Amino acid sequence: MDKKAQSRIQKLEFLLKQMDKIHLRDAAEILNVSEMTIRRDLNAHTGSVILLGGYIVREAPKSAENVYQIFEQESKNIAQKMHIGKLAADLIRENDIVFFDCGSTIPFIASQIDNALKFTALCCSINTFMLLQEKPQCEVILCGGHYSRNNSFITPIQLSTELDALCTDKAFISAAGVDPKQGATCFNLDEARTKQKAMAKSRQNILVFDHSKLNQVRQAYIAELAQFDLLICDQGLPEDFGSGLPRCLSD
Repeated sequence: MDKKAQSRIQKLEFLLKQMDKIHLRDAAEILNVSEMTIRRDLNAHTGSVILLGGYIVREAPKSAENVYQIFEQESKNIAQKMHIGKLAADLIRENDIVFFDCGSTIPFIASQIDNALKFTALCCSINTFMLLQEKPQCEVILCGGHYSRNNSFITPIQLSTELDALCTDKAFISAAGVDPKQGATCFNLDEARTKQKAMAKSRQNILVFDHSKLNQVRQAYIAELAQFDLLICDQGLPEDFGSGLPRCLSD
């Protein structure tokens, strides 16, 4: 690889330390080269920067099956998460107070909210906070506590938190597993407790997940599916999920 290409890769690596992903078109504009030039650079590059679905991302190291790494999940099912994010973002109304959970799907909601919409956001993850703070009409409240790099999640270290102080209109809850019998589950017990507290304080609880989470069960229980008011997925629920569940919004 020549020095110019190596320099471009180094700049991309720097940018990916500041954000989760870069659209190929935006990268070409930043580096003042064509999209094809960047494609050639990445094809010749053997490091962790890769092109996936039109986005430049970091290829995460392999992790154990029962350990959640957000950087490993961010580049998966991007088109599906974009679709889910648009469906969810369209539900937010003027002056709503909204809880945004952690997870790799939630930022796709935040990124697609109309910049002109005035609302208040309560969030517990840094990656979502970074997107929400760019919304000029959004009042952002970030929950405090201990920061985890694995999931970009902030765990409260006090008994009383921002979640106790606010009653939200909507809560967007993510899950790593969605099963008709075991309900919604995730990998982390601290996450599950935060999700449960957020649900208890919200008028409407909305579970967001892509189809890869269907019929999966993780170790930390969140809630029964019937405890949610709405489900949002990139496809409808399988027949074996049965009836009596909340409406599933998929298109």
